Amino acid sequence: MSVAEDFEALYGAAPDGVWAAPGRVNLIGEYTDFNEGFVLPLALPHTTVAAVSRREDGVLRLHSADIDGGVVQLAVDALKPLSGTGWAAYPAGAVWALREAGHPVTGADVHLTSTVPTGAGLSSSAALEVVTALALNDLFELGLTRPEIARLAQRAENDFVGVPCGVMDQMVSACAEEGHALHLDTRDLSYRQVPFDLAHEGLRLLVVDTRVKHALGDGAYAERRAGCEAGARALGVRTLRDVSAERLPETLGRLSDETMRRYVRHVVTDNARVERIIALLDAGATRAVGPVLTEGHASLRDDLRVSCPELDLAVEAANAAGALGARMTGGGFGGSAVVLVDTDRADAVAAAVEKAFADAGHAPPGIFPAVPSEGARRI
Repeated sequence: MSVAEDFEALYGAAPDGVWAAPGRVNLIGEYTDFNEGFVLPLALPHTTVAAVSRREDGVLRLHSADIDGGVVQLAVDALKPLSGTGWAAYPAGAVWALREAGHPVTGADVHLTSTVPTGAGLSSSAALEVVTALALNDLFELGLTRPEIARLAQRAENDFVGVPCGVMDQMVSACAEEGHALHLDTRDLSYRQVPFDLAHEGLRLLVVDTRVKHALGDGAYAERRAGCEAGARALGVRTLRDVSAERLPETLGRLSDETMRRYVRHVVTDNARVERIIALLDAGATRAVGPVLTEGHASLRDDLRVSCPELDLAVEAANAAGALGARMTGGGFGGSAVVLVDTDRADAVAAAVEKAFADAGHAPPGIFPAVPSEGARRI
């Protein structure tokens, strides 16, 4: 059955509408978004789909076709941050954030299904938040812009769920265009749609899902954010966005804490990598992006220390098999890597990664092409 038919079977009436929001993969710019820096993500064809109807009685009913359990029923005026409720905290948080912003959301019935892999670093949580906020924006005629929806979805994850993420995931889910990557300045939310037609250039971007589940709520992500913020305070700047890459050695010499130095170095150099890759794409030199990706992985592995053996193996095996470059993507501690490869080498590189995982005794990875896709929409 379709999502709408499942909704009707569940709730006894047809939904008011159906919406979709994609997951994302980030080409470059990791842990830069909460430092008001630059990122370059793209939306995936994998989406979270929501059939939704408006309610006027203050009741919020949530159901997922992908998770065992029945309907989660909540009262919208009783929604409280950090109150748990598992997967339902993400859509419930979107409702809470809308109401906290003064929008008159009086309840909803929601049925969800998703093809975004969970725990793979592909922003399944942002897709849940954005699709819920977009549906309610339409149904309650709130008139919010896409960046405003993204900001409210981010607030749901920060304040309601309790994960101190930046705004990148929600922005690309809400604003992406098919065939483009999103060059986003997270300080002011200005963005540019950058053409990213790899197939035309004989290239492919592969996602390697290591199947190692990550959970950003476990404190490691928050520790790195706190460390970056402490570094900015120690340097007397608003955020690490304001640290010059050209003066980085001198700047690092002002920091006595080794961990803080590593975090600062990663953020400043990854911001610079975003700008380098944008310049390469604008110049039509897409193949030259590969080594910059690999350089970014080394920074995430060695300076930020958010990689894991499976991610390192995916990058090493892909590059050894002839990829142009590769790096982990997302928050790390598991999740996925991206691999830039010539189309005619893609199958061989994928096979090499699979063999390396088998030889190391790891579970088989999931490997699929990242096709720049459309952002959130009503369907």
